[in-house]
Amino acid sequence: MEQLGFRTSESARVLLCVFGLLARSMVLAEQEGENLSGLSNNPDKGIFAVRENGTTCLMVEFAVRFLVPYDVLALNGIDLITEQASLSLPRGAEIEGKCGTTESEIHISWKNNAYTLRIYFSKEFRDKGIEVWKISKVQFVYDTSETSHFINSYNPGKHTASTHSLSALVTPAGRSYLCAAQQTLTLISSDHQKGVTVSMYDIQIQPFDISSDFMFSEPYKCITDQRERLEETLPLVLGFILGLIIVITLSVYHFHLKLTASQPQLPRDRSMYKNM
Repeated sequence: MEQLGFRTSESARVLLCVFGLLARSMVLAEQEGENLSGLSNNPDKGIFAVRENGTTCLMVEFAVRFLVPYDVLALNGIDLITEQASLSLPRGAEIEGKCGTTESEIHISWKNNAYTLRIYFSKEFRDKGIEVWKISKVQFVYDTSETSHFINSYNPGKHTASTHSLSALVTPAGRSYLCAAQQTLTLISSDHQKGVTVSMYDIQIQPFDISSDFMFSEPYKCITDQRERLEETLPLVLGFILGLIIVITLSVYHFHLKLTASQPQLPRDRSMYKNM
């Protein structure tokens, strides 16, 4: 009986070890990130991918700029003055991520984790059963003791800025979001509720349903780009229509002249009819 109990406890330990290894391998698979920024010709733009089991499950391509307010001590040594730190997302950042069927996320860190940008994605059904994905949350962690951007910061330390009730870049499921125009978000910081501005541009993102490795699916262009394209093409269309109207008018006029020239000319003086 004791031997049976010993075997049972040993089997339980083995099972726990197996489950632990499986759980660990799953976590590692979720957080396999790749930096592909070297493929971009734009020095300001980064390309980042999350892969699970050797397959791309999330891709982000964009340029990002941050405007972060922070406090410095005034010359009188009493008052505080708010300065602005401007920084960009570097191409050499480190990537972690997590992919799921309805929720995904990517974490982009740099400067020894002094800065971390976290973007959370989710899927949902809208009206008429249309499935879409969106950015549901954005967080930016920054350290004001990092002196290359925060100079003479008062009471330096780490802070987290987050969005609230976000629904951004809404895109039909199975497609990537494409937008050259700047998209701006305002995050509220734990540093006295200061507003941190995050500006993204030259964007292409797909957090779900990537069918080909390292390849975006069919793009869904943002409304701003569609409007700008319409503004570019509208003058051309109007010019074409105006030119067509002029051609038609000249053609009708030319036809009218030919038609009147081929008709017999009647005398205008009615007295000449008597001699005819």
